[in-house]
Amino acid sequence: MANAEQSGPGGAVGTGAAAPRLGAVRTVLWLVVAVLVARQIAVVLRTPRSERLTDLETWVGPDGVLHVAGSLYDSTRFTGTPFGGLVLKPLTRAAEQALGWGWTFGTLLLVVALGLVAARALPQPVTRRTALLAAPVAVTVLMLSLPVRNALHLGQTSIIPVLLVLAGCFAVRGERVSGVFTGIAAAFQPTVLLFVPLLWFTGRRRAAASTGVTFAGATVLAWAAMPHDSYAYWVHHLAGVGLGGRADDLANQSLHGALLRFGLEGPLEIAVFLVLAAVVAVLGMRRAIHYARDGQLLLAVAITGCVVVAVSPTSWQHQLLWVLPAAVGRVGKKASARYVWPVAVVLVMTLPAKMMVPNVGVLHPARDNVVLLTALASALVVPFLSRTSAYYRHPVPTVYAPKAETRFSWAPLLRRVATRPNLLLELLLIRVTYAAYQRTRLEAAGSRAVAEEHAGQILAIEKALFLDIEHGVNHAVVRIGWLRNFFDFYYTSFHFAVPLTVLGLLYWRRPADYRWARTAIGLTTVLALVGFFFYPLAPPRLMPGLGIIDTIHGVQDFSKPDYGTLTQLTNQYAAMPSLHFGWSLWCGLTIAIVAPRWWTKALGLLHPTFTVAAIVATGNHWVLDAVGGAAVVGAGFALTYLLTGPRAQPGKDDGTTDDEVPRTTASGPRDPVRG
Repeated sequence: MANAEQSGPGGAVGTGAAAPRLGAVRTVLWLVVAVLVARQIAVVLRTPRSERLTDLETWVGPDGVLHVAGSLYDSTRFTGTPFGGLVLKPLTRAAEQALGWGWTFGTLLLVVALGLVAARALPQPVTRRTALLAAPVAVTVLMLSLPVRNALHLGQTSIIPVLLVLAGCFAVRGERVSGVFTGIAAAFQPTVLLFVPLLWFTGRRRAAASTGVTFAGATVLAWAAMPHDSYAYWVHHLAGVGLGGRADDLANQSLHGALLRFGLEGPLEIAVFLVLAAVVAVLGMRRAIHYARDGQLLLAVAITGCVVVAVSPTSWQHQLLWVLPAAVGRVGKKASARYVWPVAVVLVMTLPAKMMVPNVGVLHPARDNVVLLTALASALVVPFLSRTSAYYRHPVPTVYAPKAETRFSWAPLLRRVATRPNLLLELLLIRVTYAAYQRTRLEAAGSRAVAEEHAGQILAIEKALFLDIEHGVNHAVVRIGWLRNFFDFYYTSFHFAVPLTVLGLLYWRRPADYRWARTAIGLTTVLALVGFFFYPLAPPRLMPGLGIIDTIHGVQDFSKPDYGTLTQLTNQYAAMPSLHFGWSLWCGLTIAIVAPRWWTKALGLLHPTFTVAAIVATGNHWVLDAVGGAAVVGAGFALTYLLTGPRAQPGKDDGTTDDEVPRTTASGPRDPVRG
């Protein structure tokens, strides 16, 4: 939030009439936190005992490694340090149910504490808005992040080192005490010792020395209490290497894991890993020290944590929380660009990799290592702004179009941005939104019986209206080979190609129209999902006894409940409304409204015409599905009008100011509109 914020002169945000609104927003955010906490507790309660807190059960359960005589590492199930085992051993005396409850509540409290410390650590000065909202926003993001959810599910301790380091840097007084906190964190996760050079080269040498002494003391204590375990961990396993799951598993987001997934192994892989780890450590720590000296200590801690993730032999999902604080770094000179980096980091850390990166073979290396790539980008590449930059507190402001007039005075009008949106942010949000649409569409599948019952209702209505033409059109097209091939190709190829092309051209040539059209198709898609949820509908090709020929997928085996393997890939009952026709109609209307020449408008309207013929001819939709698609498109444009007002007129607020170069003064960039 602080990353994307524009601070006005004097930090007046949050004063006067805005203060009550900020208070209300803050209350709502804390209520969201409470809901997330309650949901997590409910998830733990609903999960069978054999499937919840599995790592904790592996450690301290009746047959856990902390109960068994011999080394903790005989089975490689325990991946913590000997000091971690020493701390956990007293928990073996707790009752199983009480331990599960206590561990879950304790972990949730640690997450809240981590969010409070992170909010306090934001670079000063901050505005009143940031001061009021930072803590609940930070806790909410942490609760939603994959590392925290994974740690809560497994019963892991990975939140403790992060909290100890942040508390040592920002919440406690005295360098020696700060070093003690960091040293204990290193005793849990040895690569945390990389914070020693950060402390040393930024003038906190007592804290650095205290970190080393505390780590050594904790390690010696564990060695004295459990010498056999300590030897197994530090010598036999080389500080934990080889413990836990397979190192080449996708959950291991370290350089070592990535090299193994690329096929390297043996001494060559170890040599390459050591060289790359050394390079990342040196270059990353130099950047961390630079930003710490610049007054951005939280960013420096985040960069160091990203180095920790990259150079550790294993960095499992519950240990990747170090990457999330990197979102506080400010990137970009324009205010509109400030959102790109924090949004990217938050999405990477809260969504599965397959939602971030398309399932395309050439992109699989990026998908399989998306968190590692984010950590490496944070440590080595991303050009975070220095506090001395004129753009750090005064980015080039966003240019807004004049407020639109609307016939409905009660409608809440959104401010219309006149400049071209950031391309990276748009691509990222489009990808994530479409992945969420796919997942939601798949989850909305109803039962076969209900879908066929609804199809019977649709067919009855069409017969009453004399619209039941699906069988006749389908069989007429099947008899003409070239026509069947044309409609099959049109159905499978143009559904995505044409909308993406229209959006791309609008983004390039008509930015204001792009925002208007993008909002309309987004609202259309959301409304269609409502239809998929509440009215699952079998298409004509999946109606037994109707005689429709599936021209694209081939003959379906109606004796199988799922009609074969096809329904494993997509929701076969998401037919009403038809987004094939809906998106094509959106394309046609957008082209007809925006295009300057009559023949271009006519060409654009041919697309929905061909599409409605294709969806009926191939047996994929009923005629009324197209009517439903037209309805959601109309509703999407209507909602866009209500929320943003009439479409921006070319030449007035069509984005031509986007490429203007702002003039700067001693106080920072000047607004190109206000001068």
